[in-house]
Amino acid sequence: MPHYSMIIQWSDEDNAFVVSLPEFAFCKTHGDSYEEAVQNAQEMIAALVEFYQIQNKSLPEPQAFSMPSLV
Repeated sequence: MPHYSMIIQWSDEDNAFVVSLPEFAFCKTHGDSYEEAVQNAQEMIAALVEFYQIQNKSLPEPQAFSMPSLV
């Protein structure tokens, strides 16, 4: 499975960890704990990949992230 990005943020309004999936525009999930949010996001990514395959659609390219050099 391709490696897709997750942006995980705490939401005071929702009282939960909210996960955005940048490669899949407008797709979000959440969890009461950080771990639950990650698990829900992984399940959502798997479901999206399956949906794209069933629909014969091209999957989005995973975004690459690189850390700037600290030296």
